[in-house]
Amino acid sequence: MQSKQNTLRKSFTFEGKGLHTGKVAKMALRPAPVDYGVRFRRTDIGDDAFVDALAEYVTSTARSTTISSGDVSVMTIEHLLSALTGMGIDNVLVDIDNVEVPILDGSAKPYVDAIWRDGILEQDAPRKYVELDHEIEIRNEEKGSYVRITPSDEPSYDIEIDFNSKVIGVQTAHWDPSAVYAEEIGICRTFVFFHEIEYLFKNNLIKGGDVDNAIVIVEYPVSREQLEHMSKLFNVPALERCENGYLNNLQLRFTNECARHKLLDLIGDLRLAGGFLKAKVTAAKAGHTINTTIARQIRESIKNI
Repeated sequence: MQSKQNTLRKSFTFEGKGLHTGKVAKMALRPAPVDYGVRFRRTDIGDDAFVDALAEYVTSTARSTTISSGDVSVMTIEHLLSALTGMGIDNVLVDIDNVEVPILDGSAKPYVDAIWRDGILEQDAPRKYVELDHEIEIRNEEKGSYVRITPSDEPSYDIEIDFNSKVIGVQTAHWDPSAVYAEEIGICRTFVFFHEIEYLFKNNLIKGGDVDNAIVIVEYPVSREQLEHMSKLFNVPALERCENGYLNNLQLRFTNECARHKLLDLIGDLRLAGGFLKAKVTAAKAGHTINTTIARQIRESIKNI
């Protein structure tokens, strides 16, 4: 049975800090007509300050995905795009009044919670799938990473992560439309290593980070002074390293939550191919750069079919 296109039944609004800039943004997801796709509008710049969520507009993949068209840029779009894909939303206008999408709780949960109950409106047009007639694969031999897109009538995503970490270990995650995205993938939060945080703060890379929106992995032994310093940095009561090697700021939602979050990112980045993939996606050690590079290759391949 051919799926229909979907948009939102009504508008939904969100507000919060951007993870990397620390800037507060108000963002509204608005219903859009058939074949509209996903478009961002920077309302602080003007009524016609649009950028389409397509791979050819990717301008940075430094710790998040940024799209730009002229002077119009929007950062850290991957969690929102993942939620729209996982919830089956084809068409939406995203109004935002600053440069970065709010990080909220570090996952796609706030979006799926808003949309899930009564937020989806079926439209009178068939969904236009992104279909390839051949397999595409990109590898980064230096990092040992790859993403492979294999044509398939049954879409699916598989990922393996390996950060050479005793705490995380090697983790895998899987999603296909038979699993409930909102419960299995959308609620999985971003993560960071304890030893990276100070460096990131010093280099102004996580101005909007706090211990409510990231899993913190404590890979190496840390002193009481380091933990107290981290508590002051985030302005929270004393933090502790749990026996499992994670900071006690959050309870894991899954033992493989880190892999599931990387899968969340992958789904979001691949939405930049221009729609819903009819493909089997297999990835290892994937990140925003390789994800968006293969999304661009998919776009090029479609033009040539």
